[in-house]
Parts: sequence; C-alpha cells; structure tokens
Amino acid sequence: MGLLPRRAGPRDELDWLALYRSITRGGGDVGGEPAGFLSPASLHDVRVDPYGANMYWQGQQTNLEYLLYLDPDRLTWTFRQQAKLPTVGEPYGGWEAPDGQLRGHFTGHYLSAAAHMWTSTHNDALREKMTKVVDILYSCQKKMNTGYLSAYPESMFDAYDELAEAWSPYYTIHKIMQGLLDQYTLAGNPKGLEIVVWMTDYFSTRVKKLIQEYSIQRHWEAINEETGGFNDVMYQLYAITKNQKHLTMAHLFDKPCFLGPLGLHDDDISGLHVNTHVPVIVGAQKRYEVVGDQLYKEIATFFFDVVNSSHTFATGGTSTMEHWHDPKRLVDEIKISSNEETCATYNLLKVSRNLFRWTKEGKYADHYERLLINGIMGNQRGKEPGVMIYFLPMGPGRSKSISGMPTSGLPPKNPGGWGNANATFWCCYGTGIESFSKLGDSIYFLEEGEIPGLYIIQYIPSTFDWKAAGLTVKQQAKPLSSTDSHFEVSIFISSKGDARPANVNVRIPSWTSVDGAIATLNGQKLNLTSAGDFLSVTKLWGDDTLSLKFPITLRTEPIKDDRPEYSSIQAVLFGPHLLAGLTHGNQTVKTSNDSNSGLTPGVWEVNATHAAAAVAGWVTPVSQSLNSQLVTLTQRDGDAQAAAAFVLSVSIADGALTMQESPVAGSDACVHATFRAYHSPSGASAIDAATGRLQGRDVALSLELSTRPGCFVAAPTTAYLAGAKAQVSCRKPTAAAAGEDDDDTAFRRAASFTQAAPLRLYHPLSFSATGTDRNFLLEPLHSLQDEFYTVYFNVLTK
Repeated sequence: MGLLPRRAGPRDELDWLALYRSITRGGGDVGGEPAGFLSPASLHDVRVDPYGANMYWQGQQTNLEYLLYLDPDRLTWTFRQQAKLPTVGEPYGGWEAPDGQLRGHFTGHYLSAAAHMWTSTHNDALREKMTKVVDILYSCQKKMNTGYLSAYPESMFDAYDELAEAWSPYYTIHKIMQGLLDQYTLAGNPKGLEIVVWMTDYFSTRVKKLIQEYSIQRHWEAINEETGGFNDVMYQLYAITKNQKHLTMAHLFDKPCFLGPLGLHDDDISGLHVNTHVPVIVGAQKRYEVVGDQLYKEIATFFFDVVNSSHTFATGGTSTMEHWHDPKRLVDEIKISSNEETCATYNLLKVSRNLFRWTKEGKYADHYERLLINGIMGNQRGKEPGVMIYFLPMGPGRSKSISGMPTSGLPPKNPGGWGNANATFWCCYGTGIESFSKLGDSIYFLEEGEIPGLYIIQYIPSTFDWKAAGLTVKQQAKPLSSTDSHFEVSIFISSKGDARPANVNVRIPSWTSVDGAIATLNGQKLNLTSAGDFLSVTKLWGDDTLSLKFPITLRTEPIKDDRPEYSSIQAVLFGPHLLAGLTHGNQTVKTSNDSNSGLTPGVWEVNATHAAAAVAGWVTPVSQSLNSQLVTLTQRDGDAQAAAAFVLSVSIADGALTMQESPVAGSDACVHATFRAYHSPSGASAIDAATGRLQGRDVALSLELSTRPGCFVAAPTTAYLAGAKAQVSCRKPTAAAAGEDDDDTAFRRAASFTQAAPLRLYHPLSFSATGTDRNFLLEPLHSLQDEFYTVYFNVLTK
C-alpha cells in the first residue's frame, strides 16, 4: 500500500527478484515457510461410504454421473476453435457458448472436479475422459506455440491491459490453470504442469510489458476487478517449482487495495463483490503457508471474523446480489431472493478449512460443518445430474426454483432457478461440480510427530486408510430423525498388522452439550471436556470401537441485524441442520417478482406467546410413522387408461381445492397434492388399525362433508382444465328410486378419487411449528427442491 508508482523504461530488463523485493515489506524477507500445520488426508485414502443412504454419498454419486456424462469434445470445442484446430461435435451453451466472455472457465472447473472425483473413486472411465481433455488442451497450446491457452482471443487481455471492458479474463485463466495443476498434483498427469508453466511464461511476459510501459500502479488498476484465485494458483505453482518468477507473479495478484486495509484491521467490506475477494483471501492464506508471511495469516483471521460476525446467514454463508452490504443489516438482504452465491460458499469453506488446519480451533470446524450441510448439500436438485443453483434464497416466501433473477438477459444469461446440464455452465456450476467431488477432503486431518495424530472434524460415513499409523478408520453415523435425542456416531479403528501408537482427536460440536453426552472406547466411558473442543485418545490401536452420543436439540438463532425492531427474527436449527418452514405467502406466486419482495404478514410469523423462551414449546417433531397416512388423490379425465391424470390439490392462491395435472417430482405442487388421511375417533374407517394406512391399493375414496351428510367433494363435471376448482356435490335422495342411473354414475365418478402413493413424504427431520395464521412444516433447507419456504421466522412472544 505504501508503494509509489514506478516507471520502467521499455528496454529495461525486469528482474523478478528485484521486483518482488520492491513490492514486499522488508525487501522480501518475511519469515520463511512455517511448520506445524495439519494436513488433509489424501483423497486417495478416503472413501465416502453409502451407509444409511446418506446425502454425502448420494451427492457424490449424482455428481460423478454428471462428470461422466459431459463430453470432452464439447468441453474443448471453443479451445480448438481458438487454436484453429478442427472442432468436433457441437459446443455447449450458456456461459460456455462460443460468444460467451467467460467461455473456457467451466472446462477448468471440470478438470479440477474430475481430478478430485477420480482421486476419491478411482473411476477408470472418468480418468479416460479427463485425460482426453488435458490432451486436447495440450495440442491447442502447442498449435498456438506462444504459451497462450484460452477459449477466447488474446484481444481480451489487450482490452484488460488498456482498462477497457473485458469480463474477468484472468478469472477464467485461473480456472484453467487450477484445473490443469490439479490434474498434475492429484492425478499425476505431467502435461498439466507443463501447460501451466508455459501459460505462466506467457502471462508473466504480458504483466512485465504492462509494468515496463506504464507502471506498477497501472497493473494494480488493471487487476482491481475479478481475477479469481490467480494469486492462489501461482503460489501453488511456486511451491512446486521454486521459480522466483512464479512467486512474484503470485504477489502481483495479491490485490493490495483489498488486503492492505484488512491488514490494518479496517473492517469495511460493504459494497465489495464477494466472490472477487474471497478467492484473494484464499491466495493470501497460501502465501502464509508458502513463504511464512505472518501478516497474511492475520489478514485471513481478521477477515473471517468480520464476515462471520456481521455478514453471514444462518447457513454460515454470505452475499446478497453477489455483494456484501451494511454489517448487521441482514433483514434488508432477505427481502431479495439473490442471496448466498454458491461460488462464495465454495471459497469461504476454503478459508475456514485453512484456519482450522493452522489453529486446530473447533470454531472453524464447526463453521465448515454448518456451511457444508446448509450451503452446499442442497444445491443439487435431488438425484438429477447437472441440475444445480446459483443463489440460495434466505427470505420468506422463497424457492430455489426461482431464486435470483429471471433466466434471461445479458451477459449472456443471468443466473436464476435451477440450471441445465447442457445449457447453463454458470460459475456456480463450476464450483458446484468441484464441491461434490471433494466431499471427503475435510473429514480427516493428519498431524506429524513421533506419535502420529489424526483429527476427525466431520461426521460423514467414510473409510480412511491411515498409512502413517498402520490403521484403518471407519466411521458410521446413525441416520438422524426429528424424534432423536442424540446424534450417534461409531468409529471403528482396526490395525493392518503394522500399527504404532497414535493419537486420535474427535470433534465435540459446538451445537451439542457435554451434559448428557456419552463417549465410550470398547464400552469404557471416557471423559469429555466441553462443546467446541476435542476428545483426545492416545493408544496402540487394534480392533477398537469409539462410540459417541451427542445430545441434539432444537434452538433458535437471531438474524445478524442489530436493530431492536428486528430482534424477533430467528432461524431454527436442529443440531447443525438449518430448518426451513414450508410457506407460500398470501398471494399468487409465479415468479421471483411475485415471491414476497417484502416481509408479508402470514408468511413467517410463529406464535411463541405460550412457550416462554423454549423453542420446543412451539416446534414439535413429526414422526416418520405418519408417512403411512399420506396419500395423493387422483382422477383421470375419461375412462381410457391413456387419459390424463389429475390430482386433488390445495390452491396456493386462495387455499381452495382444485384439480391439477400430476406434478413433477420435487415440485412445490407435490406438497399441495399430498394429504394426510387419519382415523376419526367416531364412525367406520378405511384406515387399517394396525398400520395406520388406508386399506388396499387403488382404493376408491369419497370425501363426505361432516357438516353436510350426503354432500361430497367432487371434481368439476364440465371440461377438465388444470386449476379448475373442485366443488361440493350432493346426491339427490330420489335419484336411485327414480331410476336415474346415468346421473348417479356421473355423480359417483366425479365424487370418487383413487388413492395413489403420496407425491411427497415427511423428511426424517420434519417438525411442526405453531404459526399465527397457519402452522409450518419445518424441514432441512438442504432437503428442499422447488418448495417455497422461509429460513427466518418472526417469533412473536407477546
């Protein structure tokens, strides 16, 4: 920050070491590479297990299916076009279209994701695909023969250097370089490193020319936009090559205009674009690790504290409209649906992960768990490969399906709702496929020493081959339900024959309490310290079982807004799981513009007047046994089997019963077409007393009004149209006596519904909350697809 602009003559030879010293405090002597960090267990040695059909394994498998679906020729189409090589097949669309200014970015993400996924699974088909992509890029770079490699022309960088409009070219180059470097470091492909080194030669020449012809100040001006983690990938490259040019290039992209104020503990980040700056922090962390610059450790620590204390939602994530806004004013932000860009979530996870590795402090592991569960795991649309979101809405009356902006506009397509496997390729698609490829990379961390150490910080069903200790570690987490009082984990540690004494540390989450917690080793009780700490055991391990039972309860958490009038705005969590209440507001919801741009009454109020301070007074568990009572009621428009199927549904607009076409699985309409049929204390019932389920299959049901005997809910007797309201029809008492069979048949057809399997079931972590206008079904945010929900509630206590 104290640098004066320096002007070098065009013929001056630029010395990379001299330049580095000129832009570094103390002339470049910043302490040397530090030691003592925890290192993540290699993904080669960690396998996420399918135990309990858990969401981590399922998310990984869905992502693997997408990576195997993607076509190497289409991923590299624009690279071949740029290199004037013959193209194969058709290009992809969206942000990867031939006219997209960020084209090529997703290919870089693909290489990173595929490298992590292959390391996690050793899937041979995936290795073949990603190797083909590297080979094509290698041939493209060779053809151009300058070191340059991109899917767009060099003129983009000419405009960038001239401070003209160019949409983040170094951002895209970072993705390509990182993907290729991951192919080298994780998959062992030497071409990846060779390409990156030659690319760095090309771009260092560009930067040198800019500094020599203008000044270093001009370079700072040019990079004052989104450059991704270019500093990070350069520090990684320097750690491999020890080439001074690579270190200097890294430091040249450290953005002093951003990091400088943080180094002075200036906490004003309001107005900054989040995903422009979080990757720079990740690069700053890498600088600390590579060269020991203590200031950059302090910057990263201070930055995390600022964001986490004033700018994060209950998920642990941050950003609205991709920016930070006024600190502790988040009520204003939840009025907007473009919350929590998932790229920012991906990068913020890196920040907390690194801070944990440096400090072994449980608060960073807790943040990682919260953000991974609530900010990442729900970003796939169920088991549909290649269907992901850009924004994760936080406000009342929102839905992932219409999050953000309408899916049209420039450049070249604004992100909104769920994407498409072939025609989206937003930045958040790139970080999305990376996130679901490396779910095993933050479970186990290793500590070197005479006695090897292991830190287990995430409870994800998995197996770890701990080579340094000669042990196999396997953990299983009992599937959790809303009626459980404890979260139960079993860790099995077995010797491979060459075991040595080892230290095992397991995290005691901050969301639990040691009061009532139970930890046993082979049945013998262990003493626990405190929530947020670690349970540590050192021994010669053989065939041992470490069992953990952590109390898990409901709790509320206020929104980060320090204005007294918003003190009642609360989120509800069950352990680390953020619960969202299904809602839709008091208006017709068709687009995000209709989706409650304000804080409409009735959408999020809960009645806690009788519950004092206890959340359990207004939130109660929903038992999984009630799933047996759920039904969907159907009719066909005509007698033919091919006739369109319609379902009885509750209208979002006014609560009326209507007939709707059978909805798509996971849609909000499934909620409104699922009913609970339960036994009435009086009168006969079609409910099986033993199971609680309607007896038989394809049972014909008639819904008689208890207040008007002989009158039934009936479908419209006129033309079947989606949205047509159901009506009440009453049988004529003289119809049968008068022989009016046709009329009676028509009546019975209109008033008879067929019981079908419910379009939606209660999630295992389902709760009911007492509302002021209506009750809310609460379910984990990560489990929702198209449903409308509210993350925050206005908790009324008087």
